[in-house]
Amino acid sequence: MTDAVLSIVVLAAIALIVGAVFAYRSGYRRQAVLMVVLALVAGMNVAIWTVPDGDGQAPLDRIERGR
Repeated sequence: MTDAVLSIVVLAAIALIVGAVFAYRSGYRRQAVLMVVLALVAGMNVAIWTVPDGDGQAPLDRIERGR
């Protein structure tokens, strides 16, 4: 279940970047910047949950094991 959620967040971030390019070309500069910022925040959230720490365990792995 959590893998599906993370996949959807990554796809949404990609869609936001593509939408930001179209918005920027259409003259909606502020909205394009905000879309890029939102995509970066979403990407950082995925990284926080999936990148392992110093012990080699990702927070997502700990949750799935029940720790």
